[in-house]
Amino acid sequence: MSNYHLPVLLDASVNALITAKDGLYADVTFGGGGHSRSILENISLKGKLIAFDQDPDCEKNIIHDDRFQFVPHNFKYLKKFLQYYKCYPADGILADLGVSSYQFDTAARGFSYRFDGELDMRMNPLKGISAFEVVNQYPETKLANILYTYGELPNAKRIAKTIVEAGLKKQISTTTELVKLLAPFFPDNKQNKIFAQLFQAIRIEVNGEIEVLKEFLLQTTDALKSGGRLVVISYHSLEDRLVKNFMRSGNFEGKVEKDFYGNPLTPWRVLSSKVITPDENEIAANPRARSAKLRIAEKI
Repeated sequence: MSNYHLPVLLDASVNALITAKDGLYADVTFGGGGHSRSILENISLKGKLIAFDQDPDCEKNIIHDDRFQFVPHNFKYLKKFLQYYKCYPADGILADLGVSSYQFDTAARGFSYRFDGELDMRMNPLKGISAFEVVNQYPETKLANILYTYGELPNAKRIAKTIVEAGLKKQISTTTELVKLLAPFFPDNKQNKIFAQLFQAIRIEVNGEIEVLKEFLLQTTDALKSGGRLVVISYHSLEDRLVKNFMRSGNFEGKVEKDFYGNPLTPWRVLSSKVITPDENEIAANPRARSAKLRIAEKI
């Protein structure tokens, strides 16, 4: 597991999650199993943990424990599988969003601009469209919109135009080909940041990450018991904004509706009034933790 992914904000997230030692819990982003192992260490023999992950590669990390059940599916199916395994409603649900260190560091998966690999980026490499199709088949306007919306790239139109025009001459098949094509357009001192944003945008589109996150969050309202905890770690502003708004208001706009008497109508009580971030020691040990933001809410 240690070579697969170093769990971020481990103690803070697990301590916030567990309210009952005998409870039912879900880790919807199993990955290397770091958070799951900690949850199992902190619940009793009567407790139970359901873990989700759609990436077949992470199945090598499955925990052999009678209290543990692995679900090899996307966490958008949260409610269905919690009901199937009699863990509904749950006492706590944990999500550590984004890409694991293993996925980033495996060149063949195509998640990182730092390694030469096929343009793939699928969380489940056996399903759905790949980054190759997004880069080579999307119309210029659609590609530009993705780069601007998901990558927050101000020059998204120019980047999309360059990609599409190059693709008409020769298909762009690898991460290195894409980087070489675009590198001349970006200042040397900003290339790392821009390529990170670019690859993020394509990855979000490939995996439908924003839609999946919304589907998941909406299900948590019913999937948690009263007093149950929702604990979410996000890594970019698009995710964090959705999580923040949802925990505040029960919707993605962040608009708190009120009843006739002016009382807020929300299923959540926010327990992390200020976002929780890794300290300097954790960032030094795991630089990828730098952008992590932890939010916690309790079902009313």
